[in-house]
Amino acid sequence: MRRSLLYSAGRLEECVFCTIRQEQWIVTVAESKVAEREAAPGDSSRESNSGSAGWLRWLFGLVVALGLGGVCAQGFVQPLPLYLAAGAGAVLLVIGMWVRWRAGWGAKLAAAAGVLLLLAAAGAAYVSQKYRVAETMQPQLVEFTSKEYPENPSTRSVQHGRYDGRELTLVHKDAAHFDFVLEPLNDDIARVVVRDVDVSLMTPSLPEWAKEDAGLTRIALTDRQWNRQQVRFDPNSPQVEITGGDGFERENLYSVELAKNCLNAGLWEVLLFVKENGGKSLYYQGWFTFPMGHYKEIFERNTGLPYVEHWHYLEHWVDPTGTIVPLDKLRRVVDERDAPVTFDPSEKLIARGEQITKRRTNLTQNIREWGDFYDGRAVAFASFVPPGRYSVDVPRDTEYGLMDRFEQVVLRAIESPGSDVPLAELEFVFSSRTQPGVCRFIVSGFDMDAVPALPIDDYPKGLYLPMGIGTPPFYQAYEELQDNPPDESPYVSVLLDGEDGWIDHHAVGVDGPVMHRDADDPSLLHVYLLSYERHSLVGHFVVELGETDAAEGGRESGQVGGATRL
Repeated sequence: MRRSLLYSAGRLEECVFCTIRQEQWIVTVAESKVAEREAAPGDSSRESNSGSAGWLRWLFGLVVALGLGGVCAQGFVQPLPLYLAAGAGAVLLVIGMWVRWRAGWGAKLAAAAGVLLLLAAAGAAYVSQKYRVAETMQPQLVEFTSKEYPENPSTRSVQHGRYDGRELTLVHKDAAHFDFVLEPLNDDIARVVVRDVDVSLMTPSLPEWAKEDAGLTRIALTDRQWNRQQVRFDPNSPQVEITGGDGFERENLYSVELAKNCLNAGLWEVLLFVKENGGKSLYYQGWFTFPMGHYKEIFERNTGLPYVEHWHYLEHWVDPTGTIVPLDKLRRVVDERDAPVTFDPSEKLIARGEQITKRRTNLTQNIREWGDFYDGRAVAFASFVPPGRYSVDVPRDTEYGLMDRFEQVVLRAIESPGSDVPLAELEFVFSSRTQPGVCRFIVSGFDMDAVPALPIDDYPKGLYLPMGIGTPPFYQAYEELQDNPPDESPYVSVLLDGEDGWIDHHAVGVDGPVMHRDADDPSLLHVYLLSYERHSLVGHFVVELGETDAAEGGRESGQVGGATRL
């Protein structure tokens, strides 16, 4: 609660300072206007009238500035648009005063150069501070109460909110490894440390074979950053140390988890789970920004690319729609055929795992069957917004009309530079009743023999994967991540048009596939489509593999050509 109040107070302080600066500028300019009128000869009556009108305009501007500052402070709007508007107004005022300034052009140019130098110095100072690095850093840790974050879809423990009040310290050990230290702010809370975390495994990277094409590089890095990656640490691991507190956490801790959010670069979470009701339940969650200077350095080591050429779309979403994805540079097709498939639009929705807890973030009523997603109604979900939380006040629309007619499935055998064994690829082809062209959902680079055989109710235990090039699973144990580095993975999943142009799957509302073999008939492969942010499944397809493809299937290894399942 304390951190949340500090966060809110910080926003209020920011807006108040903005408003004060605006008032100071207004007063300064107004005083200069008065001085000019006093110095200039002319009709005193006219000057008095114009002066009164001028002061009324400035008073009106002051009222508007204070009103906007108050609105910003209440959180109704973000401060950035107000800063931009104030900045634009200030620039226009400065230009106007500079033009009317009674001085020679030499003095004017010198003043302009001075202003530009000051702006450049301010920009350099901002960048230096933003990308500052140190051996020990303490990013602000934000905590939300249940009242502040009612949309939280996690399975929350009865202890949730009873162990809040912590600070985070990051200790830089070497080029890639950090200690994450959760320090308690009162004696009842335990000190939790996760040591020697290889942060490079949670920072964007890409396979070597994707670096040969600028489009593949862009798509790989975009999806690597803008997909969730949540990594689990076992409390019995030598990396985890828990001391102090009232004993509850030491006796009941189930896991410590770090999450790279599917948002702007640097937005992370730390989560603590407790053993409860036969499973795990969340009792602590904190949001923080991983230091951007360290992020930049690790990114450059991971990729061999200059961060300055990629920072903008990693830190701010920039839609790369239309970027050509040359699949032949990612794999070689050995064989392909149309596969018999069943898709029943009238089948009732299936929900297990996080799809149950995220029902509260589904914003469309009366979705009961798969076909309801594709009948033309507006389908929306709660958006995932900074620092990494769901908001029902920011609906996320979808574009399922792009794929409202299912056409066919193509099954391919492929070879990938990321694997020594033959791999599989599936292409689901959709068309639209209202728009020309096709929409192709492709999942490639997985080992068909590794797909587990499961009953439908256990689909979350199947291959549960995001979209992208060399992207790791949404959820994974740290040891599995170490054994399967993302930049060595042959896994690919993309949404393409008929000309291999990339389609923004986030905007359409598809975030990845879930796959498992049928528990009774291994020649049947169940494939589900995950919605935006995995709020729901949006389709269930049963693909007939045939005897050859099914002969050695159903192993429980969970390997997906370098990625792993839940």
